[in-house]
Amino acid sequence: MEQLQEIAAILALTMGVAWASGINLYAAIATLGLLGASGNMTLPPDLLILQEPLVIFAACVMFVVEFFADKIPGFDSGWDTIHTFIRIPAGAMMAAAAVGEVNPAMTLAATILGGGIAAGTHFTKAGSRLLINTSPEPVTNVVASLSEDVMVIGGLYLAWNHPLVFLSLLLIFLASLVWILPRLWRALKTIGKGIARFIGGRHPRPQPVPSAPEGPLLEDDEETLP
Repeated sequence: MEQLQEIAAILALTMGVAWASGINLYAAIATLGLLGASGNMTLPPDLLILQEPLVIFAACVMFVVEFFADKIPGFDSGWDTIHTFIRIPAGAMMAAAAVGEVNPAMTLAATILGGGIAAGTHFTKAGSRLLINTSPEPVTNVVASLSEDVMVIGGLYLAWNHPLVFLSLLLIFLASLVWILPRLWRALKTIGKGIARFIGGRHPRPQPVPSAPEGPLLEDDEETLP
């Protein structure tokens, strides 16, 4: 029973750091670092570097920057675009580090799964933010961003203290992605086509001017000339 709980704890932390990294990487690093440094969490050996004061300081600074950037409509989508190349690789690496040096196959599997989960959460967040930004009011954007911050911090705490509960919720979340992502993509395509039609309607293409007929003028043509 204890061995099963230990496996569940490792799996929950491995998948949890990947899941959280796809939503808010800096909040995930700062949360793990502070929990580990304060003694409220025993991090795996390969994640002990997160407890270093310099790492915690850098993560907290970037979390503050993202806290405000993520709540500005329009700017948050640009921020998400840039972080496509940061959150997903970081989620894969942190998942591999959470497993530890068990064996190369396990490490590779954790890297693949971690990268996939981080990509799923990142694209879900980025896509939903694009839809939210179509609304002129900023309240929905702020509420969504605050919810994500709370979800990351609370999710990591749950993964450590109640791994089986977290894994059950994560499975439900991953299953919902199969339903959400295709519909999210179709909605974004529809919005993109609408914007393209709107821009095209404002700037219609100039109609070509008919050219004069080539060849010698006939008698009927000469009579019509002034």
